[in-house]
Amino acid sequence: MTAVTQAPPALDKTSSGAALIAGIMLAALTEAIASTVLSLGRGDIIGDVYATPDEFAWLDVGYTALKLIGFLAAPFLMNRLNPRGLVIGAALAMGVACGIAALTTRLDVLITLRIVQGFAGGTLLAGGQALIFLSYSRSNQPLLQALFAVGSVVAPATIAPALQGWLLDSESWTWIFFSVVPIALASAGLMLVEETPMAERRPLRPFDGVGFLLISLSVCCLTYVLSQGTRWDWFEEPRILCLAVIGIAALLMFLGQQVLVKDRGLLDYTVFRSEDFCFAFIVSFVAGAALFGSAYLIPSFAVSILAFTPTDAGLLLLPSGGLFVCALLFAAFLMQVRRVPPFATVPFGILLIMGSMWMLSGSTAESGTDTMMPAILLRGLGLGFLFLSITLIAFGKLNEKNLVSGIGLFNAGRQFGGLIGVAALQTLIDHNVAWNFSVLAANVTGGGTAVIQRMTTTTAMLISKGMDAAQAGRAAVGLLGRSVSGQSAVIAFDTAFNAVALLFVVAAPFLIAAKIGLTRLAKARAAKSTPSIQTERPTP
Repeated sequence: MTAVTQAPPALDKTSSGAALIAGIMLAALTEAIASTVLSLGRGDIIGDVYATPDEFAWLDVGYTALKLIGFLAAPFLMNRLNPRGLVIGAALAMGVACGIAALTTRLDVLITLRIVQGFAGGTLLAGGQALIFLSYSRSNQPLLQALFAVGSVVAPATIAPALQGWLLDSESWTWIFFSVVPIALASAGLMLVEETPMAERRPLRPFDGVGFLLISLSVCCLTYVLSQGTRWDWFEEPRILCLAVIGIAALLMFLGQQVLVKDRGLLDYTVFRSEDFCFAFIVSFVAGAALFGSAYLIPSFAVSILAFTPTDAGLLLLPSGGLFVCALLFAAFLMQVRRVPPFATVPFGILLIMGSMWMLSGSTAESGTDTMMPAILLRGLGLGFLFLSITLIAFGKLNEKNLVSGIGLFNAGRQFGGLIGVAALQTLIDHNVAWNFSVLAANVTGGGTAVIQRMTTTTAMLISKGMDAAQAGRAAVGLLGRSVSGQSAVIAFDTAFNAVALLFVVAAPFLIAAKIGLTRLAKARAAKSTPSIQTERPTP
């Protein structure tokens, strides 16, 4: 069987080529807004839909799980459908699902819509990135992938939180979903003006239904475990333990099944024959943990500790988006014009991210935008240098047959690494808050000089405000307890910031060892595949 797929068209110097890039960037922006809507709007939405935290969790789990499934299903869909049409359809599906979500407060309907949004988001991200690779020459990929990263990485990390915070404070959470509709329509319109290139016929890969069901079951179970494990104290809850066992078992069965079916599997695993892709795939887990983990920590610290409004918390990350984009474009210039190898900027990006997280680890309850901004700007620079590099490393040597599978696997790895990173940071903060409170409370004794002075000063202040002595004394004790609790949370967040910085310190030896091992394996494979040429010496 054969399928009609897009042949690489010559779009590099046409206005329609610019329209295609703009359309794909806007499609990625729709996913950025939809994927981060719960980060700041969680409290507003949960109040309007009258849901318990356990019920509300399915909005997040459904979106993330189906996004991962969308990444893995994109290669199969692009093998059977027009790639441009697939991305347009996914963008329109995202717009319709978000438009309906803005009109309802029924929890079951919202969960269904979030599932649609997640699958559409994963499909359009993988499909859009693959379409750029298939439509443009490899020499122009550094700049084009930098532009794509603006919508797929920069927007969810910086732009979307600022937009959502402003909409939450000025309007309501429904306007966040409404804002996706015109962007999706504009994206589809721009991609539709692109002329359809000549098509070529390519053999169809059979649909691996068993593999798809196994990996879908594994992704759904493990997404729930990683998203909700902290809330239920992980394996102390039988439900979390059961789902973890099912998820891991389904994953192992999937891997075994893929070995048995060989080239008829769900994905094209020949991508792992590329040394560069294997290395970038491993790095994607660490980079995903750093990106999603820091994107979770900074707004959470601003809202819970510094009492920022959603607008202020969103604007806190916005300036770093400018440096993020500048770093992407500068790295693209170095690689495309100066021919600097992508590996050159990876250590620089890692060092900048480590430095920014170390600077944030000194934050206090009195910190503000001015004190945190240098570290946040440094983080934007580091992410820009890191993410473009690993993208080009991953896909630089893949051919058109396995490129889409590589993109799906790479994005799934980054997303899964982000899930693990956020789950680990949430657990670290929860445990450290309890531990810090017990240690601080043990040192706040009633007979301590500092405690007596604090209580006396607070009580006198409350009495001056009109309280009687007994009420003022009880209120002073409560305020002291809140102060201890707040300081415990500050220390816990500082520990989490340090953990992100130390993540690269711990991971660096493993990444270096992986790179050395993959290089030796590639050389050994090349030596075996190259026939030895015997030359005969002529007789005199």
